[in-house]
Amino acid sequence: MEKIINGKEISKKIKEEIKKEVGGFPSKPSLVVIQVGNDEASNIYINTKKKACIEVGIKVYHLKYNENVAEEFLIEKIKKLNNDQKIDGILLQLPLPQNLNATKIIKHIDPSKDVDGLTSANIGKLMNNSNGLIPCTPLGIMELLKAYDVKIEGKHVVIVGRSTLIGKPLISLFLNNNATITICHSKTKNLSEYTKQADILVVAVGKKHLINRNMIKEGVIIIDVGINRVANKLYGDVDFSNVLDKVSLITPVPGGVGPMTVTMLLKNVVNCYKKRHHSE
Repeated sequence: MEKIINGKEISKKIKEEIKKEVGGFPSKPSLVVIQVGNDEASNIYINTKKKACIEVGIKVYHLKYNENVAEEFLIEKIKKLNNDQKIDGILLQLPLPQNLNATKIIKHIDPSKDVDGLTSANIGKLMNNSNGLIPCTPLGIMELLKAYDVKIEGKHVVIVGRSTLIGKPLISLFLNNNATITICHSKTKNLSEYTKQADILVVAVGKKHLINRNMIKEGVIIIDVGINRVANKLYGDVDFSNVLDKVSLITPVPGGVGPMTVTMLLKNVVNCYKKRHHSE
């Protein structure tokens, strides 16, 4: 069915392009993933990232520490990696255990190696529409829309969820493409009043089937970023089968935004490599 945005297919295509490009480099780009603790979801994500890196020819190093690791130790480790000429990208796997301050630690990552686009320097560049590293999921969403020839200019985009990883960067990305933006969150009253106005609706809150057909207008494009695991089955934030006949395009869960997030990480690592080798 033409309505379903195939994230797997698009990500496969982009991966092939990346693999080809990396094949022509004088050396392999490299990524370090830092993990603290043994969060089950993080383990799954990291394995997916490692597999994808190997697939396209990116070297990947996985540093795993137990949750009692000191903040200072992690900061020192990051400083060493910043200065290591063999390392192109640094990723701190989130969430961190409660006793660690992610913002404080991320602050020490060199912005030119910040493949998650979470340092203040990269956030600032995104807001100013200048050339920085963009968080992987928002970047993946823009690529999906581009792949399906969705015109963003002049559209009313409603984003549900204001996280630093997804909601906030999307505001800048859509604004940079001349959309009109409404942002909703847990304190928004009468959510459906806003979601009904959306030409493009992005939902990223992590609440199973939050959005149903009564909350959308005919012909809307829906990007569902939610991943909710219930009894070993994955669900999105949107009630997919309930809204399908009313939308013009929609991402499924799984197989929509998810594969793109990992592929954009590869893209960011390659960009870090190219910038560093270009300036040498």
